[in-house]
Amino acid sequence: MQCSSNIKQLSLAVLNYESTHHVLPAAGICDIVDSTFDCQSNTMFSWVVLILPFMEQTALHDRFDFRVSVRNQDGNPQAEQPPILLCPSDGARGRLFIDATLTAGRPFGKGNYAAYCSILHIDDQESPPGKWPYAFPGAIVGHGQATSSITDGLSTTLMLAEVRTRDQQQDQRGAWALPWAGSSLLSVDRHAQALSHYVPDNYTRGMAQTPNCQGPIYDMIYHCVDPAGAQWEHMPCATWAPGYPNGFLSAATRSLHPGGVNVSFVDGHVMFMQNDIDEIVMAYMACVNDGQIINLDDLSL
Repeated sequence: MQCSSNIKQLSLAVLNYESTHHVLPAAGICDIVDSTFDCQSNTMFSWVVLILPFMEQTALHDRFDFRVSVRNQDGNPQAEQPPILLCPSDGARGRLFIDATLTAGRPFGKGNYAAYCSILHIDDQESPPGKWPYAFPGAIVGHGQATSSITDGLSTTLMLAEVRTRDQQQDQRGAWALPWAGSSLLSVDRHAQALSHYVPDNYTRGMAQTPNCQGPIYDMIYHCVDPAGAQWEHMPCATWAPGYPNGFLSAATRSLHPGGVNVSFVDGHVMFMQNDIDEIVMAYMACVNDGQIINLDDLSL
């Protein structure tokens, strides 16, 4: 119940941000190069940092210096763990992400909620440019979008979902201040036949990142530390590398709740999504403009 309440309050904070700025928060303050979201560029503030004033965290928001990188903040505000970002079932309190290279040795607090940015990948250097965020986008994309762009309906389009953390300092998952895969961003990784219109392909059948999936596509992150241990914890991962086959970033929603995860939709309502949800249905729910509107009353979510 506490986790459901948290994701509800975060969703309302996103909507209050949109009401003030007339656009949903950007996935992150990053550059878009060749139609690809470059997760490690610019100042790298995540959408969570942007909505802090709307979740009663103005004092924490004011501690950030938006003129410099999120990896170079005096006083380390990015290491904080606001209670609203923590699901009691995960045990993330006290867990930090610290890496000599990826965070320049700075600590990043971990949390349990992330936003859907695409039904494909978060950052894709494996395939030709143009896939993300301009083709089949999710709710929280690139430099932000107006709710009028969500033509499949606010009440049927996924926005936020849960993520798990590991008690492993070099695992980025849950690091809420970073716009990275599994940190604050999610995707479904369900491919299409072409970029012009979303029709699911057959090649990637069974490979989508449904809730708590265990493969065959693992969470692709910058540094998968102790992959055997990660798989033992039911959080399988692999390390990103430019080019084929690891040149993409993507992560699944995960929780320790029996049978599924809490999710929210762009209108702010919250539901429980089962692990065994059909991957095509989930892809349609995550994409804002595929023309396929899912009747949630017909699903056992």
